[in-house]
Amino acid sequence: MSFSTLYTSKFKLRNRDHFAAIVRIALADGNISDEEQAFINRTAINLEIEDAEVASIIENINDYPINPPSTKQIRLERLYDLARMVFADHIADEAEKQLMHRLVIGLGFESSQAEAITQKSFEGILKGCDEDEFIAAF
Repeated sequence: MSFSTLYTSKFKLRNRDHFAAIVRIALADGNISDEEQAFINRTAINLEIEDAEVASIIENINDYPINPPSTKQIRLERLYDLARMVFADHIADEAEKQLMHRLVIGLGFESSQAEAITQKSFEGILKGCDEDEFIAAF
C-alpha cells in the first residue's frame, strides 16, 4: 500500500470541514486578524488544505457543514483546535464565544454540557495547555 492511499477522500473531506469550522470562528467578528490568518495558514498546512481551497472556504464559508467526529478523541482534538482559534488574536469576543458554543454542539457534545465544555476549553487554552494536557482535562 502506498502512502498516498492512506488518505481517503473521506479523510480529506473531514479535514476540510474541520478547517472550515476554524475559519468560521476566525470570521465570527467580521474580519480575520493577522494572528488568526497565521493560525489558519499553519492549520491549512497541517490538514493539507491547498491555497486555492483555503481562499474558497474563506469566501464561501456557509457552504461547509459541521461534520461531527466519530470518536471522543478526535472530538477533543478538534475542540482544542477550535478553542485555540478563538484566542489566536488574544481576544475572545462575544460572537466567537457564541459560535464556539454552537460548534461544541456540532462536534457531538451534549447540548446540556456545551456551556461547561466551552468554558473548560477556554480555561485550558488560557492556562497554556498543550493538546495532550487539554484532552486529559476532559
